[in-house]
Amino acid sequence: MTQLDYPAWLRIEHWVNVLFVTLLIRSGIEILSTHPKLYWRNDSKPGTEWARLTRKTMLTDKLYDTLDEEESYSAILSLPGHKMLGMGRHWHFITVIGWILVGIAYYILLFATGQWHRYIPYSWSIFPQAWNDTLTYLSFKLPAPLPGQPLDAVQKLTYAGVIFILAPFLILTGAAQSPAVEARFPWYVRLWGGRQGARSLHFLGLLAFIAFIAVHLMMIGLWGWPQLTALMIFGEARHLGWALTASLVIIAAIVLVHIAATQWSLRSPRTVQRALGSVLIPARRLILRPLASAQHYSSSQLSAEHRVNGKPPDSDDYKIMAVHNFVDWKLEVGGLVENPMTFTLAELRALGEKQTQRVLHNCVQGWSSIGEWSGVPFREVVNMVKPLPQARHVCFLTMQDTGRDEPSAEGSGQFYEIIDLPLAYYPQCLLAYEMNGHPLPIKHGAPLRLRIENQVGFKMAKWIERIEFVSTCQGIGQGMGGWREDNVYYDREVEI
Repeated sequence: MTQLDYPAWLRIEHWVNVLFVTLLIRSGIEILSTHPKLYWRNDSKPGTEWARLTRKTMLTDKLYDTLDEEESYSAILSLPGHKMLGMGRHWHFITVIGWILVGIAYYILLFATGQWHRYIPYSWSIFPQAWNDTLTYLSFKLPAPLPGQPLDAVQKLTYAGVIFILAPFLILTGAAQSPAVEARFPWYVRLWGGRQGARSLHFLGLLAFIAFIAVHLMMIGLWGWPQLTALMIFGEARHLGWALTASLVIIAAIVLVHIAATQWSLRSPRTVQRALGSVLIPARRLILRPLASAQHYSSSQLSAEHRVNGKPPDSDDYKIMAVHNFVDWKLEVGGLVENPMTFTLAELRALGEKQTQRVLHNCVQGWSSIGEWSGVPFREVVNMVKPLPQARHVCFLTMQDTGRDEPSAEGSGQFYEIIDLPLAYYPQCLLAYEMNGHPLPIKHGAPLRLRIENQVGFKMAKWIERIEFVSTCQGIGQGMGGWREDNVYYDREVEI
């Protein structure tokens, strides 16, 4: 059998993995803080959560939205902390890419060098031996390593579980939370019990990783920190003093990376958004953008109540239109098009055959709901106005003024969102004027909202009054591709 020593690649991967895992944990906690409740059902019905990581209680005598449920966790615990979901998402997903690449290299080298013998059992006898070793630990003694191997039976099985089960489990449950994956492959998400089931399992996987790290550190202390760190520094138990010093230096460097990432995110979020986005945007476009939605839930699966995200316009003009069932409302479609057009709500309703889709809404905060949406496929409007060759994006301007309607939110001004033009042709890209068989409710975007099912919910602009075809995002707001992208540094590409 191959000598199970500690080759340089294994030692390097160990310390790089420590960095990535700790970044993943802190940024994951930041994402969780924006909706710190966990469910098993896709409808995320208030009161059905199995875990609450918040003390907030929402008053039911007035309209509240999910932004009111956000928590502000300390920057010591989460990355970067202080209700910065956009930054948390950027760090989480850039670290996921790095962690997966490191993991692939690890698997390849593990099997190419024979080091897989370190972790993978090749005899059933290891299980009774692991039981005996567990009893030895419970008697406050240390069991002997397996013959010719650096680990005892319990350690070997634990490492095998973490490397070959827990790590892939976290990646797979993370992928099941992608709107693009869920929309294109609903069966895959059902394997995990639905979107909320995947989210809850992902959280339990996080707890398992934290528990492993805690026990791992405890075992290092029991077996001898200097000797074990020497193995991970020099590959053998020598120069114990230097090894201990080097391990502390490496740990300090990892802590400094965390501090730098936190401070950079809190002080220069736009720079972080641009820098990390330069990697994340191409990756998402390559992997997730081709996944067009093919969802079709049954009517029995519709959520009894769809959560509210964003507060309705509070202007007199909007209220007057609402009282008159929006008969005076008009949708203007223009910009870089051959045929600028204006539609009334009645004209939109008469525009071709009504399309209905029962789909899962994935909010960027983590909650979900299943709703039935009816309206006109956006591609029909696009084909009527005929975008010019230089048109690359579509901007949806709404009647919501965030400074007036969401005074607690960061930023102010007219809410808008931008999508890339190719998304407008997706089969389930819909201008919806009905929900669950009734006219679209005010709190969900009446008279018209966007539905684009391979995107996270905030891209689906509500209370739309104008659609502009544009060549670039520059010059619109702060040029980042949407109001939330401008003001709270969300991702522009949100297929996950």
